[in-house]
Amino acid sequence: MNKLSIISDTNSRSLKLKKQIIKIFNKQKIKRSNVIIVIGGDGFMLKTLKKNKNSKKSFYGINSGNYGFLMNKFSSKLIVKNLSKAKTVNISPLEMSVNTKNNIRKSIAINEVSILRQSRQAANLSIKNNSKHIIKKLVSDGVLVSTPAGSTAYNLSVHGPILSLNSKKISIAPISAFRPRRWAGKIVSDKSKVIITNLNPIKRPISAVADNVEVRNAKKITIKVQTKIKFNLLYDKNTSLQKKIKLEQLRKETN
Repeated sequence: MNKLSIISDTNSRSLKLKKQIIKIFNKQKIKRSNVIIVIGGDGFMLKTLKKNKNSKKSFYGINSGNYGFLMNKFSSKLIVKNLSKAKTVNISPLEMSVNTKNNIRKSIAINEVSILRQSRQAANLSIKNNSKHIIKKLVSDGVLVSTPAGSTAYNLSVHGPILSLNSKKISIAPISAFRPRRWAGKIVSDKSKVIITNLNPIKRPISAVADNVEVRNAKKITIKVQTKIKFNLLYDKNTSLQKKIKLEQLRKETN
């Protein structure tokens, strides 16, 4: 298993799959190197990618969770063939920079950055694309900034648009918009710098969440695509990320 790493989540199903895969690769040679096999669900894959953000390796996910949008299905008969012929998809994450009262905190998000009200009071937000206002005052439960890879996740649940991987866009979608009522959000270029400011931080505090990393009492959040980071994800021919996104688009259109 030259330069092939296998890591798994700690649940019993993932550990069982790991043992099975190690046995297979001990018997059969793999024509691929510099690969990390990630066994788990989408959450574990996101965690693994962030831990290895400076790695030049490729990541092949095997789903042992629920939906497994970022993962491949496991087949004991086809695992060697599938991994040998898997296609690479390159994705860059969002970088979130959060100004609080005392400091600035940064984190990356592969799926989305969620801005959420922190109390019973609705959030009052202004949203800019660079220096130009997208909306001067949004009263809502929050707002979501999503990558194409994350556009079928939480973004879709708040009725945001599904973006193709090669669209070079990011989505800004409101969460339960109150004023302007039913504001539909905005699709902007992936070269944008999205600046979200809390207009009333004392009475209406907000938190900013990059995938699963939360920063509370945010005053200003700056979000941009971090092109210096590129994740190489491997997908089986019949379950590519592009195909999964297209299937979700079709589902949305037929609903």
